[in-house]
Amino acid sequence: MHLIALVVAEYDPAIEFFTRILGFELVEDSPSQTNDGRPKRWVVVRPPGAETGILLARADGEKQRAEIGNHAAGRVGLFLRVDDFDASYKHMVDSGVTFTSEPRTEPYGQVAVFVDIAGNKWDLLGPAPA
Repeated sequence: MHLIALVVAEYDPAIEFFTRILGFELVEDSPSQTNDGRPKRWVVVRPPGAETGILLARADGEKQRAEIGNHAAGRVGLFLRVDDFDASYKHMVDSGVTFTSEPRTEPYGQVAVFVDIAGNKWDLLGPAPA
């Protein structure tokens, strides 16, 4: 399994955001331990059919809490490609997702920037309109 880690404040709200709003699959939610033996969870979500998943890592300590939402230093650092841009955009707006830009068409397709539950910026990407 291919993973990237995303630091979040708490597991359950992040799971809810990624599964209910973005439509990801909950691949794993298992008890685990930190390197020094404290309890944590191993939580992996991923878009249906994708090879790469996201390890939702609860912030551990002040330094990590201070970095929540800063995955790519304030830039768009994550990308979600969908087949039906308009339906996905509408569902996300109706679900309360914050978009920082209006949808636009670029040479590579439709795009709009949104913010995840942790404050990270993503591009919602879809095919160019017919």
